[in-house]
Order: sequence, then structure tokens, then C-alpha cells
Amino acid sequence: MPEPGKKPVSAFSKKPRSAEVAAGSPAVFEAETERSGVKVRWQRGGSDISASDKYGLAAEGTRHTLTVRDVGPADQGSYAVIAGSSKVKFDLKVIEAEKAETVPGPASVPAPAPAPAEAPGAPGEALASATEEKGGSSSPEGSSSAAPDGSGAPDDPIGLFVMRPQDGEVTAGGSITFSARVAGASLLKPPTVKWFKGKWVDLSSKAGQHLQLHSSYDRTSKVYLFELHITDAQPTSAGGYRCEVSTKDKFDSCNFNLTVHEAVGPGDLDLRSAFRRTSLAGSGRRISDSHEDAGTLDFSSLLKKRDSFRRDSRLEAPAEEDVWEILRQASPSEYERIAFQHGVTDLRGMLKRLKGMKRDEKKSTAFQKKLEPAYQVSKGHKIRLTVELADPDADVKWLKNGQEIQMSGSKYIFESVGAKRTLTISQCSLADDAAYQCVVGGEKCSTELFVKEPPVLITRPLEDQLVMVGQRVEFECEVSEEGAQVKWLKDGVELTREETFKYRFKKDGQRHHLIINEATLEDAGHYALRTSGGQALAELIVQEKKLEVYQSIADLTVGAKDQAVFKCEVSDENVRGVWLKNGKELVPDSRIKVSHIGRVHKLTIDDVTPADEADYSFVPEGFACNLSAKLHFMEVKIDFVPRQEPPKIHLDCPGRKPDTIVVVAGNKLRLDVPISGDPAPTVIWQKTITQNKVPAGPAPDASGDAAASDEWVFDKKLLCETEGRVRVETTKDRSIFTVEGAEKEDEGVYVVTVKNPVGEDQVNLTVKVIDVPDAPAAPKISNVGEDSCTVQWEPPAYDGGQPVLGYILERKKKKSYRWMRLNFDLLRELSHEARRMIEGVVYEMRVYAVNAIGMSRPSPASQPFMPIGPPSEPTHLAVEDVTDTTVSLKWRPPERAGAGGLDGYSVEYCREDCSEWVTALQGLTEHTAVLVKDLPTGARLQFRVRAHNMAGPGAPVTTQEPVTVQEILQRPRLQLPRHLRQTIQRKVGEPVNLLIPFQGKPRPQVTWTKEGQPLAGEEVSIRNSPTDTILFIRAAHRAHSGTYQVMLRIENMEDKATLVLQIVDKPSPPQDIRVAEAWGFNVALEWKPPQDYGNTEIWGYTVQKADTKTMEWFTVLEHYRRTHCVVSELIIGNGYYFRVFSHNMVGPSDKAATTKEPVFIPRPGITYEPPSYKALDFSEAPSFTRPLVNRSVIAGYNATLCCAVRGSPKPKISWFKNGLDLGKDARFRMFSKQGVLTLEIRKPCPFDGGIYVCRAINLQGEAQCECRLEVRGGWGDMGGSRRGNTRVPRPPSPLQCLSDLAGSLAMARCNRMPMAHGPGTWKDAGQATFLLLSVCAQVCILGWGWGGSIHRAVPLR
Repeated sequence: MPEPGKKPVSAFSKKPRSAEVAAGSPAVFEAETERSGVKVRWQRGGSDISASDKYGLAAEGTRHTLTVRDVGPADQGSYAVIAGSSKVKFDLKVIEAEKAETVPGPASVPAPAPAPAEAPGAPGEALASATEEKGGSSSPEGSSSAAPDGSGAPDDPIGLFVMRPQDGEVTAGGSITFSARVAGASLLKPPTVKWFKGKWVDLSSKAGQHLQLHSSYDRTSKVYLFELHITDAQPTSAGGYRCEVSTKDKFDSCNFNLTVHEAVGPGDLDLRSAFRRTSLAGSGRRISDSHEDAGTLDFSSLLKKRDSFRRDSRLEAPAEEDVWEILRQASPSEYERIAFQHGVTDLRGMLKRLKGMKRDEKKSTAFQKKLEPAYQVSKGHKIRLTVELADPDADVKWLKNGQEIQMSGSKYIFESVGAKRTLTISQCSLADDAAYQCVVGGEKCSTELFVKEPPVLITRPLEDQLVMVGQRVEFECEVSEEGAQVKWLKDGVELTREETFKYRFKKDGQRHHLIINEATLEDAGHYALRTSGGQALAELIVQEKKLEVYQSIADLTVGAKDQAVFKCEVSDENVRGVWLKNGKELVPDSRIKVSHIGRVHKLTIDDVTPADEADYSFVPEGFACNLSAKLHFMEVKIDFVPRQEPPKIHLDCPGRKPDTIVVVAGNKLRLDVPISGDPAPTVIWQKTITQNKVPAGPAPDASGDAAASDEWVFDKKLLCETEGRVRVETTKDRSIFTVEGAEKEDEGVYVVTVKNPVGEDQVNLTVKVIDVPDAPAAPKISNVGEDSCTVQWEPPAYDGGQPVLGYILERKKKKSYRWMRLNFDLLRELSHEARRMIEGVVYEMRVYAVNAIGMSRPSPASQPFMPIGPPSEPTHLAVEDVTDTTVSLKWRPPERAGAGGLDGYSVEYCREDCSEWVTALQGLTEHTAVLVKDLPTGARLQFRVRAHNMAGPGAPVTTQEPVTVQEILQRPRLQLPRHLRQTIQRKVGEPVNLLIPFQGKPRPQVTWTKEGQPLAGEEVSIRNSPTDTILFIRAAHRAHSGTYQVMLRIENMEDKATLVLQIVDKPSPPQDIRVAEAWGFNVALEWKPPQDYGNTEIWGYTVQKADTKTMEWFTVLEHYRRTHCVVSELIIGNGYYFRVFSHNMVGPSDKAATTKEPVFIPRPGITYEPPSYKALDFSEAPSFTRPLVNRSVIAGYNATLCCAVRGSPKPKISWFKNGLDLGKDARFRMFSKQGVLTLEIRKPCPFDGGIYVCRAINLQGEAQCECRLEVRGGWGDMGGSRRGNTRVPRPPSPLQCLSDLAGSLAMARCNRMPMAHGPGTWKDAGQATFLLLSVCAQVCILGWGWGGSIHRAVPLR
């Protein structure tokens, strides 16, 4: 067991972790113990695992290994390893083989690197998606949750959860599911589960499209599954959540968090990376900034990224943003990131512009007064949110967390008074802690409301407990808030839930429980529950287990064929025992029965025989205790008598001395009296109150007939009842007197009389009923100390017929209902000193009396009392002053005052030669200083002071030496403070309060003067006391300045002190300001010092200027000490006024000296000569940055050829086909934009195939690039001949040629472009058309006749 005050230490130095293993693979779990030789057990689902073909167990020193071979879905579940009192749980999860390739296992296998095409956020997205599917991360190490498949609840679950919801992460817009499993094997009804967000928001009221709650029940595993599914998660979904599960008598809760990450937006796309040129060297890194233009542009990657973002409907282009507004509101550390996102490259210019910008907020057009940034209100109070509108008729909407607030009862109150709009929230709770917005048209203002939670108070404190070893302990405390966070401490050390599950913490609404299943001696101590508003303390006392005998077995006397019952009662109902007969164990049979019901053990013997007469004992197992009793067999002697036989009572002791029969109160009393007589006698039972023998006469109504009815007398009354609690049954040979549940009133002498006509016989039987004692009187409390008291009580008035063996004492806190036993061994005395109580706590005591039968009822509770110790002695007792009849004392409070605080102090004194102390004050004083009056002059006295509290007076503190009551002449002395020894400066209108302490006895005479004259006037007042003097002026004026003198006088002794008071004011403005000179951009000013300095020196001057156009004053110089200055950096062409303020320690002068006429700054005749710069040569020979590429196009569809060129000056571009210039051909269009060259071929035919060349020429040189263009699909459809692996296309028909030529001519005419054919140019379009048609017809006819032999063979594709 751990030592008291220390946390239990785990037996494991390395714990096994939960793992995910692919199906068919082995799973290995390792654990290491702190020391070798420790027995380790492995469990699955609460059952021990042994070595087999499936499981492999290995141990090597401190290292222990569990191997699960050929893992399958059936092996998935919860496992545990146990060493000593430590238990660690872990989970095994089996995944499919194909998923195992992508899901990492438990080992630290590095994840594969992402592909180059992946976005930078791909790993994070993969992690988020995995979290979304599982509803949270896997169980942490040592988690108490069961297997995810719910195969079974653990052996010792904490609370009701089998698997608790775990923290989760999700990307904005994604989905996530949280799961909770509850064991239902022991539940009669399904549990109630509630999901909360924060502390109070019940999610069941928010269920809808984006939030669903599901529940299911698995009949195989008897586990309830509850799920919280969140779809389209938003940033507002992030935060803390809580799941609460409750049944009829149990409650449990679990907290978990949800983190929502921002989605990847278009701002994360680096467009410049798409245009970055690939290195010509082939390496992936960028060589240098100077080679940025090298390589080629990657247009395809740019287009792919653009298309991918177009396909994502959620990632639309953001609205146009004001980058300067963003920069103005951002911190300087964010400037570089914002500039990069918005394409700002001139960082230096950006910073310069930001520096010159004024950070003035734009004036709202909808609001005259907005909401404050934040409000705070205490829980349960009311808050008002008020705005002022620019338009009183505007409509206002109030939003809470983005949702409009609707009118609902008295919770929200909307007020409209003029332009003011007010939202009042009544009875604020934690659910009102949110963001609020006021929306007017398209403008809104926001604020946050913080609800301050009051401190959690303790409404019902903990109660002290006294238990035995092995018993269950449960501390219960009630706080003011439901679900509050509390801490449990033991002897000042915080308790946590350890692997051994030593302590269990339980929450049930406002009640908090601390449970210890099996208490040990080390668990004894002081336990505390700490909240934000207080602490509750209780003591736990654990004692060794002892057995008490509440009822011992008693001797029995029975007759033949009767039943004998031995019964005893012990304190522990779980104790078993053995019955012995004459020292040998008694074996039960059909006649002898042994029973054990609760705390009662019985031995029943039916049909008693003489052989059953013996000593019987009951021995409890495990205790050195033996309960013995004797069974007496009562023989019935039957003698042969003649026919006429007088009646006779046959007892073992037939003498006329009364026999005493003892019976325990509550038990059954049966007196079986054998009788004989012929004829059958009549039996009369009588009871006498006293022990004196009273002859029992015949009953008045009794008859001598043998068949007479049974009659008996009880309390001198003849009763004829054979049923009831007290009854008599008479047969031919015996009379049985029975009392069911004997009581004290049944005690006495019973007279049995039998008679018949022949005679009579009589026997006296004394019955004594013994019972538990009466309850003692209420105990009395005395000698109350700091943690102890003396309890006294009186014996009970009635001891129950048995001597009192001892007493049991109990105590409890006054406001508690639980009594705690203080002793297990009986107290023999009538007093006891109770200890180990908490100072300041009110207790009550009660006592029980115990005899051989049992324990009495408790006595009434004692008067409440509080254990509190007397205070310690006061400290630093000193004599402050002495006069002829008084002594002034002072002291400090004692170091220890007690829990109840101090009631006051008492002061006493006595003469030096006497030991009798005299009270100096009537009653107690609460002050730590006192003036003792009416003392005899010249007496030498000792003084002492005591502190008093509820416990009484504490130890006294006495003056070290006797004090002589006689005033001592002391020379007057002024104790002038240091700050008054210098010149005292005050501003006009300020109060003056000068306090000067002094000494002197007797009380000196104080005199104040100013400049040698007595003070006069009501504005200056003087107040004197025995120890100081005060000069007070309510509002100072300049006239109060001067030299003051204070003088003390005692008889012919005196002392003086001088004070200099200076009252200062603002100075007057400077004099005679003028402009001494003006040149260029400068003006020289001169002025004279002010006429009134304000009774103090001038600190400097402030010079300001104002433009005649705006007349706004700007400060030029501050704290300037000279009377002339030069104002520079004036603007040419403007006129200026100047003014000067004078300053002293009070402040600037109220007015300023201002120039009368403005000073004009003329424009000088200056000609600007621009600087000459050397022209830089930017010329560059043409070069193709992206050449032409070979292409294959389909006939009849437009085709384009693209390339890119650079050069300076701009090069001239020419296109050629098979060496022919295409610049004048109408079927070809050429474009050039920003160096990108494009050749468009309209509806190409197979004749357009060939070698195309693009040539660029400027003054620095020329460059060209070429490509091959193949036009396919035109003649292949008309047939042709095949030669080997090539296909020779058939030439077009004449009609086709004519059609193509006509189209070309029409296009040329539309574009008004001349057609070049041969050396000349046709002027007449008609003649050109006729000639071309004739030539083309001849060529086509020849080609058609030859079968296409003149055409070039085209390879087959």
C-alpha cells in the first residue's frame, strides 16, 4: 500500500500501447516492470490469457511480451496487463489487408512523401479526413475505454462509459462523428444520453440538417452506441463538448474538444510558381535571380491549376479587397505576408505610404454610436446593449452568434427610444456568453458578452467518517453549481484517478462523491474538496476490524421432545462461525440445524434427548472469541399412583423456593410445567408484583371438574384466553405458559397452582426479563481545547437487569447527519477525552450504554460546542505615555487568535510589592491601545494584557519593568519633516496642509507667525493636538506666499522652526513679439520675457505657426528657453502668423503673444535644370523563348501555331511555308501580343501541310524557328491506293479544286487583299478568277487522270 500522503506508484516503467494491425499479421505488445520477478498477467475482455497456439507469452527480466499470432477480426478488442495492484488497458484494432497499405501501423513507419503534384496542405487534409471517419483520435495510452467493436465491458469500468468520445479535428466544410458506448448488461432500462456544447447548450434542440443524433443497441455485446454527427463543419462549430449519460442511480460525463481547420482557398495558390521558368540545366532548384528569364514557361501547369480551382465550387475568387485597409489594421509582423498575397513588390514604398497614412476610422453612415468591443456581466444579472442610429426610422436586427434573436418571453427585451436601440438580456446565464451583432441595412457593429460565473460555494460540507479496514468509504459534498470543477485532496495532496482505481470520482448534479472501495490503514487522514469559492474538510479514521457481540447465547433448560434454540448476534454479518458441543465440532443433521441470517447465528435442536445435555459454544472464524452456554435437560419423573391421585407438579427442583428463569427482552418465554393427577387437575397461573409469597387461592369461577376450561391469572386478574401474546395451554400431563416477545412488565413471580378433588400443589417460578439499558442522559462537555474536549455523562437510570459493561461515544458536526464512532473498546469510566477534532467546527456528542444484552438507544445530543484553543499572548507590549494619573499602553495582536477570532483584551495592574491584580478596564476592549486612568501618583505599577476568545483568556504579557506613575518634564522639540525643510510650492487654488509633529511634556504652547506678525484672517486655520500642529489653507492665493514660523514653549524652554511657502500661478504671455528678418524659407522672431513669471521661474516657450489660408496652428518649437528663434521649412508663396506661449511649472500661459501682420514668403527666380543621364542600351538580338512545335491537325478545322520571342527593338515577324512568304495570303492570320506570336490557318486542307518557319529580324540580328504541320483526314475518306506501308491519297476532283479556289477568291475579295501569282499582280479580279479557274481545271484533270502519281506518298498512321 502507498504511504499516507503519497500517490500510488505504478508497477510499470513501460506500458503497452494500443495498435492497429493488418489482418493475418502478428501483433506484439511489450511491457516493462519496475523490478524483476513481478508476476504479470495478460487479460482479454476480463479473462486471463494463457500460452497457446494463438497467444505467445514471454518474460525476460523486467520485460514481458504478448504476441497475438495470425490476427483476425475476432481478435479485435480490449486487452489489459496486470502487475500487483497496477492495471494498464490497451486496444487491438484489426484492419483489412488492402487498407493496411495506406494506414500506418502501430510502429513508427514513416509516411510516404507526397507526390509533387499534391497541394501543400495534402498531409493535413489526409489526417483530417481520417479523423472525420473515426469521430476522433484513437484512445490514449492507458485509456479505460473498451474495444471499438463493443465486445464487452471491462472488469472494473469507471462510471458508465465503455468507450468515451475523443477529441477530433476536421476541415471547414467537412463532416465528423463522435461516438460513445455504454455497457447495458446491468441496466434495466436504456440510459439517457445528452450532448452539450460548452456548459449549457443542449444539442438536442439544435438537431437538423447539419447536426444529427443517433443511437443503437447491439444485442450480442449488450452495448448501447450513441453518435453525434456534424456535417458541413464551420469555424463556429469548434470548441468544447460534453456527453452526459445517466440511469436511475448512476451518472457519468465526458468532455472532448473539436478543432476546425480553415479550408484551402484561392489565396493559397501561388500563380507566380506556374510562370516560373524551368531551369535549362535540368535541375529542380532555381539557379539565381539573374537567370529568372532562362528556360521556358510552363503554361500547362498554370492551366491545370486554374481548371482545378474552377471545378471547386467552394473556392471561388474572393471579392476585391482594399489592401491598404488590411495593412492599416494589421500588425507590422504581418506586412510581408499580406504584401506577398496581394502582389505588392515595393515594400519600401509600401512602408513609407503606411507611415504617412492617418489611422482614422471611417465614420459610420448607419451608426452614431456603436456597441462597445466587449461587455461583462455576472451570472443571473441583467445587461443592456445600446446603439444610436443615424436614421431613427431604420430597421434593426440583433444577432447572436450569427442567428437572429427572436422575441421570446421576458428573456430578450427590445427597446426603441428616438435614435437609440436597446437589447436587454435578463437573467444572464453561461448560454448568453456569445458574440452579438446589431445590423442596420448593410452595416453592422459587433461586440462580445462575457458572463462572469460566480464562485462555486459549498452548500453541504463533507462529514467525518469512521470505518473498519476493508469497508467502503464514500465522501459526499454538495456545491452551488451543477457540473462544477472540483479538486479532491488528501492531506493537502491532490488525488487523481490512478491505474489501480484506488479512488473513484463521481458527479451527480451538484453532488460530488469520492469513493474508496476497500479502506486501508494508509487511507486515514484529512480529505478536502476544493472549489473556486471554498473548501470542505473531513477526517477519515480507519481502525482494525473488531467483532462485537450484541447478544450472546444463554443457558437453556428444556424437557424431553422439546426444541432447544441457541441464538447469538455479532456486529459483522459476513462473519462465519463453528458450533461446538463439549469442544467438538457439531455436525448438522435432520434433527440439528445451523442457520446464519445476517448478524444472527442459530443452533436449533429438535426433539431434545438426555444425550443433548452438554456445553455448546459458538466460535467466530478469524476472531479470538468464544460464546458458550449450557443445555440442561429437565427430566420428568412419573410415579405410579392409584386411581385417586392428588395433583402434583413435576419439576427438577420441586422445592418451594422460587426458581429464577432469565429471558431476554423480545424473545419468547415458554414455561412447560409437567403435571399429574387423577382426576385431571385444574391449573391456575398467577403473577405477583412483589417477591413475597402470596397464597394462591382458588379462582372464584373455577370448578373442580376435570373438563373445566383453562383459566389463568395475570396481574391479579383472571383471564380465560388461550390466544394472544400471553397465553396458557393445558393438556392432560402438562401446562404451558407462553409469552411472545417478553417485555419488562412480564418480569415477576409466577405461582402455578394445580388442584383436583383429591388435593392441590403449588410452585413459584421467578421470571426475570433482561434488556438493553436505557439511554443515558445527554453528556456534558468541558475543558474544550484546540482539538480536544472532555465528555462526561451519568449512568442510565435502568441497566436492563444486567450490569453495564461500558459505554460507546459518538460525535458529529452540527450541520451533518452522520455520527462517527470514537471508540471500539468499551469505555469503563463516565468521562472521556475526545481528540482529533478540527478547530473552529461545531460538534455534538452522544453516548450509548452497553450491557451483556446489547447496546442502548443513543442519548440526547450534547450542547453544541466548538473546539478552539485559547489565544497566545499579545506581543510588543510597551508604555506609550505616562502622566501623573494615567498610563498609556499599546501592544500588537497575538500570533494565534483561534478559529473564532478574538473577543477582546483585558488589562490589569498591580503594585510592585503586591501580588493582587486589579482590573483596569470594565469588560474587554477591542483596541490594541488603552489609556489607564485614575492611577495613584508616584506608585510603581506592573501592567499585563490578556487576549480573550471563545475558549477563554490566553497567556498574559507583562511589562518588563514597573512603571512609575509620574509625569516627566520633557524639553519641547519640533520634528520638522524633511519635505518641509525646503521651499514648499503649491499651485493657486490648491489646499495647503502642513503637519508638524513635536514632543514636549507637559503639553507645550504652540504659536504661528508670518513674517514676524501673528496670523490673521479666516482663510488660514491652525489646529493643535498633544503631539502635532497643523497649518491649513483651503484654497491658496498668491498672497499666502511668505515665511512662516512656528514656536513651542514650555515654561522658559522653547523651540522654533521656519517654513517657506511659495504659491505659484501661470505666467503672463511674452511681450513685444516681432519678425526680425525673413529670407528664403526662414523667418527670425524676437520677443521679450513675460511681465509676470507666476512667482516661479520660466521653464521655456512654445512657438507656433499658422498658414493664412487655413489658420490652423502647428507647433514649431517646444520648451525653447531663448527669446529669439528661427522658423524654417516654410512654403513659398504662403503667408504666416506666429505666436509664442510662456511656460512654468504650472503650465502654459492662458494667452499667447501673436504677430499682428502675416509674413509672406516670396517666390525666388530659380530656373530648374534637369540632370543629364547617360542613356542605357537595352537593345537585344531576337531570340525565341518558346519555339514552334510539330503539329497534326484535321482538315476543315482552324489550326494555330504559337511561339514566343523577345528582342529590342521590337523585331519584325515574318511567316513562311515551304519557303513562301505567307504575309499576303488571306487564309493565314498572324497575331503578336506581348512577345507571343500566333499563326492562324483557316480550315486547312491537305495542301496546307508542310514546313512552317517564323523569322524575327531587328537591327541586332535575326532568329527563326520552324515546325512541321500535317493536315489529315481530307482525302483519306475518298479512297486511294496503298503502296507497301504507305497510302497514296487520291487527288481531289476538279469540282473540289474549283470549290476550294472559289472560296479563296471570295475570302480574298472580302478582305480586300490582292492575290499574288507569279511576278505580277492582277488588277481585275474577274480576269484573275477566270485564269485561275482554267489553270486549276487543267491541273486537276491531269492529276485525276494520272491516278495521283504526281502526289507525294503519305505514310500510313
